[in-house]
Amino acid sequence: MKVSSVRTLEKICVFYGETYGKDESYVKTAHKLGEVLGKRGSNLICKGGSLGLIGCVSTAAVVHGRRVLGIVPSAFTKKNLIGKTCGKELRAATMHERLVKMMEFGDAFIVLPGGFCTLDKLFQIVSWA
Repeated sequence: MKVSSVRTLEKICVFYGETYGKDESYVKTAHKLGEVLGKRGSNLICKGGSLGLIGCVSTAAVVHGRRVLGIVPSAFTKKNLIGKTCGKELRAATMHERLVKMMEFGDAFIVLPGGFCTLDKLFQIVSWA
């Protein structure tokens, strides 16, 4: 019997900026990423909300039949700072807890354009791996 060493990437965690960015290609790439996730059968794990690039990724993923799980710090939901997540939301007590949960749920990680916070998440993921 032949055993496959290919790992199925069912849940892809995406980090991104809260804006659309300065280049229109960021939005197109975010839409394409959501489409590719849908076509590959991968669900999206993200930090939740609908603002900026994540709205593009999550909407495209849902349109292509995939699920979205947004992990949102409780403080963000009280004042509606991030918009409505296109999918299920899971609350986290702190920003650190959110990142830990994203690490637990994600099979792989993708980073889209963003700012210092996005870079911080990238470095944390790499250093924890």
